[in-house]
Amino acid sequence: MKKYILIVFVLFFTSTINAQQKEMSLSMSEAIGYAVKNNYDNRTALNDIEAAKKRKWETTATGLPQINASVNYQNNLKRQFPGVDFTGDGTIDFNAQHNITGTVTLSQLLFDGSYLVGLQSAKTYLKISEQAKEKTEMATREAVINAYGNVLVAEESVRILERNKKVNDRLLKGAREGFKNGLAEQEDVERFEISEGNIVSNIRNAKRMVEIAYEYLNVALGNPIDTKLTLTESLEDLVLMNSDLQLLSQSFDLDNHIDFRIAANNRESNRLLLKLEKSKALPSVNAFINYTRLANSEDFTFFNSSQNWISTSVFGVGINVPIFSSLGRSAKTKQAEIALASSDIRLEETKQRLNLQVKQARSKYQLSIENYETAKKNLGLAERIEKKQTIKFDEGVTSSFELLETRNQLYTQQNNFLQAMLDIIASKAQLDNALNVPVK
Repeated sequence: MKKYILIVFVLFFTSTINAQQKEMSLSMSEAIGYAVKNNYDNRTALNDIEAAKKRKWETTATGLPQINASVNYQNNLKRQFPGVDFTGDGTIDFNAQHNITGTVTLSQLLFDGSYLVGLQSAKTYLKISEQAKEKTEMATREAVINAYGNVLVAEESVRILERNKKVNDRLLKGAREGFKNGLAEQEDVERFEISEGNIVSNIRNAKRMVEIAYEYLNVALGNPIDTKLTLTESLEDLVLMNSDLQLLSQSFDLDNHIDFRIAANNRESNRLLLKLEKSKALPSVNAFINYTRLANSEDFTFFNSSQNWISTSVFGVGINVPIFSSLGRSAKTKQAEIALASSDIRLEETKQRLNLQVKQARSKYQLSIENYETAKKNLGLAERIEKKQTIKFDEGVTSSFELLETRNQLYTQQNNFLQAMLDIIASKAQLDNALNVPVK
């Protein structure tokens, strides 16, 4: 019985820890910092950097001393001269039944133009991976900001709809009482019932959207989608944090932009490729030294101390000179020259695109701030109009049709205001990336 209680306690304790591990409380900045470390794309980018470092060392190691060893055993199953000792003294007989040879070779690359270019290319490849990581971090920041904002908007949408439902419930109840007492028409009741049905349907959909929005945020963070999140910042906080008109006049450093650096690095890769093709016309020089031990015997006695062994050693230098490739090297060099010219074109195109991207992002951000102010003002007007119409309806001065028209106008302005808030958050994130604001 005690053992059973202990097992239940351990299972309960473990499940409690797991449940605690699946709950997170995050501000916007904390969410971005967490995602930069744990997002799926960022983790993959880190692996790419590690792979690039290993590739760099692989290239470097090619020009360092290489040591190889080999052991060859041969059993002459069918000999041309069986049992004949060609040496006469029995020291070594190449016609013996068993032969074994062991060799250790030390080789060193003395000069190879392709190797020198390869070292430069390995550094460039590592830089490509590091730049890709930086680009991924910026994309992650934008994704997290948008996902975080979508969650808050979805939750606020539910709250607004529930407030609208309370007002409509009161109006519907009053219309039903008025109809019973002959003070209202059946059409009044039906209009409010239609409005009620629409609001209820919208609330259900909004709650589903909240759940989906949290799952999208978890994916952006690199979490399982069922991780419970608590967001510590409100929608109003984010709007205030992201309303910064100074960004509209912030200087733009084109040369430091990640996209420009990636394009420049791509050009450098093509320049090195051209250099590599040209280097293939140069000679390569290698040196080696080896040490060999060999023995032969009619019987397999190689592990006996009496076995005779012969030692040999060789040192050599080899030079390989490319002479004629039927214009194959020339064709590859021309291809590399064309690729380099194309990368120059792409680099210029990147300059123009990034400058235009900044202008568009600034314009969109400014528009989002202006739309937010307009939406905020319009929402206030719609609320005042709706309030006056409700009072008039309660006093019997206006009809249900006019009141519902006014309330539909209010619903539209509520949606516009929420969208305007989200647009500020999203366009600010887009402008940060356009200006190459570093991820903090």
